[in-house]
Amino acid sequence: MSDDVLDLGLIEAAALVADRQVSPVELVEASLCRIEAISETYAYIAVLADDARAVARASEVMIAAGHRLGPLHGVPVAVKDNIAVAGHPTTAGARILADHRPTADATVVARLRSAGAIVVGKTNMHEFAWGGTSANPHYGSVTNPWDVGRMPGGSSGGSGVAVATRSCAGALGTDTGGSIRLPSALNGVTGLRPTIGRVPNTGVVPLAWSMDTVGPMARSAVDCAAMLTVLAGHAAADGGPVDPAGADRSDDLVAGTDGIRIGVIDGYSFHHTQPAVEKAVRAALESLTAHGARTVEVTIDDIEGNISAQLTIESAEPSTYHQRWLRERPEDYGADVRLLLEAGELLPATHYLQAQRYRTLLRRQALAALTTADVLVCPTLPFTATPLGEVTVEIDEGVPEDMLSAIMQFTGLPSLTGLPAISVPCGFDDAGLPIGMQLIGRPFAESTLFRVAAAFQQCTSFHREAPPSVSHREAPPSAGG
Repeated sequence: MSDDVLDLGLIEAAALVADRQVSPVELVEASLCRIEAISETYAYIAVLADDARAVARASEVMIAAGHRLGPLHGVPVAVKDNIAVAGHPTTAGARILADHRPTADATVVARLRSAGAIVVGKTNMHEFAWGGTSANPHYGSVTNPWDVGRMPGGSSGGSGVAVATRSCAGALGTDTGGSIRLPSALNGVTGLRPTIGRVPNTGVVPLAWSMDTVGPMARSAVDCAAMLTVLAGHAAADGGPVDPAGADRSDDLVAGTDGIRIGVIDGYSFHHTQPAVEKAVRAALESLTAHGARTVEVTIDDIEGNISAQLTIESAEPSTYHQRWLRERPEDYGADVRLLLEAGELLPATHYLQAQRYRTLLRRQALAALTTADVLVCPTLPFTATPLGEVTVEIDEGVPEDMLSAIMQFTGLPSLTGLPAISVPCGFDDAGLPIGMQLIGRPFAESTLFRVAAAFQQCTSFHREAPPSVSHREAPPSAGG
């Protein structure tokens, strides 16, 4: 059995399984071997080896009999550990839930299984998804496979590492303030935060319920689109907005960027970033315009308040959910999460309500900007992966900043407004660390995001690069490609 099967993208693997050129058993065994090989990254909390092997054998029999469950038949995937998988621990990266074994799959897991995907493991994460580094005191801190001395981002850090190291073809993450997009950028993979209401949260341990969403992480926009098609569709149990659009149209993926208007937000899109990040995203923008897109300048007058509003909401809502545990079992929380939850208890109701009022204003202004642009562009993060354990980061040389606030600089806009956003790899810094570009779209217009991202990935190779430990390359390409 060759590790070459792990280099297959999700759609490629599914097609070869359907043609009986690759066996689901072969894919699963290769994934399980890779999971063991990357154990130093702490990407997984639980490996579901026995279940995955049993399902793989059954999947192979079904294919041999001419029966295919769906578009992901026989493909190994991983699931963030705050998403329920029936019969297996769903800890949300927390000691408090160490013995929690759901009796039913989350809706998104059930949909993946119905499409034929095989769950190989539960991925590690920042405790209760409340943090952006995936430093976890209970299950081991996730490390970045491009440099194991650096953070992978969070809170879906394990899912980002799992995809980057080819230990699965795709993974589920959750995104509140950026928890899919951040680890996608720092690990060199593609990740989508869908429009609020497009993907159900039923069976997911919440962080801040008014901003939480599940989304796909994979190596390409095309693979993310395939996963979203399976995941999308409103679930009545969720309440909230109804997805009016259904699954995305795959024909948009090959439409290219001719005529696409890419909005650069005045005073924001390239403000306050490390030089390598700005260079890479500007180069990506030039590549898109060279293939028919055009840039337009847009204004969002009150965008500067987004970090404060996000931190307010993302403090108050988790503290409400955790109120009882915080009083009865405070010692079971990691120190950083406990501090954040205790701080959230001190927020006045007026601050929370003003933050929610601001969300309404910001959404109105963002939608106005999207009348003259089809997508908005900015970096996913203003910096590349920092050393493990750091609580500050330097964006401007010699000026340390709070890590949590800096992480949310660009991811807050979609989170607060409920708009869809995708992070795509667009370069590397001088240390060989990945850089991500974020594209933001109109409500339920993920197809446009996939169209632009797929076009970019058709003319670049950043998304195909693998960490040195996987690809055995001496060094990744520079920030300019």
